[in-house]
Amino acid sequence: MSDLAAARARYVELIAKRERISSPQLLAALAAVPRENFLAKGPWRIKSEAGRSYRLTPDADPVHLYDNVLVAIDARRKLDTGLPSLWAHFIDLLDVGEKDRVIQIGCGLGYFSAVLSKLVGAKGAVRAIECDERLAARAANYLGPYRNVEVIQGDGCEEVREPADVIIVHAGFPHPHPHWLQSLRPGGRLLVPLTQRDREGAVIKITRKGKRFEAEAVQQIRIFPGQGRGATALDDRVADWWQRASALAPLRFRGIERGLPSDG
Repeated sequence: MSDLAAARARYVELIAKRERISSPQLLAALAAVPRENFLAKGPWRIKSEAGRSYRLTPDADPVHLYDNVLVAIDARRKLDTGLPSLWAHFIDLLDVGEKDRVIQIGCGLGYFSAVLSKLVGAKGAVRAIECDERLAARAANYLGPYRNVEVIQGDGCEEVREPADVIIVHAGFPHPHPHWLQSLRPGGRLLVPLTQRDREGAVIKITRKGKRFEAEAVQQIRIFPGQGRGATALDDRVADWWQRASALAPLRFRGIERGLPSDG
C-alpha cells in the first residue's frame, strides 16, 4: 500500500470512529473521493478544528490533506473547506441515500458535492449552488467527472427550483428560508446552521412530516456567513431564539413568518 493510500485509509477510519458513522456507503464515498482534486496545488494552509492560526504544509504531498483539518480557500476572509468529520457527521445524520435529490447551498470547491454524488448514485442528483463566481467556476471544473452533479452560480435562497429529498446548507443564516421548507419532499430533510454575526450558532435539522415540519438542534457550530445573511441585532435575536427553542424540544410548525415558526 502506498503512503497516500495508507493515509486515506487512516483518514476514513478516524472519521468513522470519531463520529460513529453508521453508513458504509458514506465511508466508501469518503475513501473514493480524492480530497486533493478539490483544492489548488499545494503546499496548503491548514489548521485543526480548534486551531486559531494556519500552518503551511511542508510540501505539496496530498498525504497532508488526509487528516481532520480545515484547508484555507481564502485565508484573508477566513474561508475554509468544511471540517471532514463534522460534515461527514451531518451527511450521515441526513441519511442521504441512493436516488435522492440533494440540494447543496454553499458548495465551495465541491469536495462534499463529490461525496454526495457517490451516495446518491447514477439515478440520484446533486444540485450544488455557490454564490461566489470564482469558487463556482472552480467547483464546476473539479466536478466535471461527476455526471450527476450540476453546479449553479447563484443565490442559494432562490436557485433551489425543484423538490428535494435533502437540502444541506454550508453557511450561516439567522433562520431557515421559507423557500427551502417549501422545496422539501414528504420526509425531506433540511440541515442549516443558524448563526449570529460572530459566526457562532447551532445547526438545526428540519424534517418535513406531511404538511408540518419538525426542527431539532443538532450541535454548536462556527461557520462562514451566507450571502444575504442579515446584519442586525434582530437577526441575531432570531437565530438565538431558534437555537434555544429547538434545543429544549423538537419544534413543530407549518411555515415561517418573519423568520420564526408559524402555524398560520
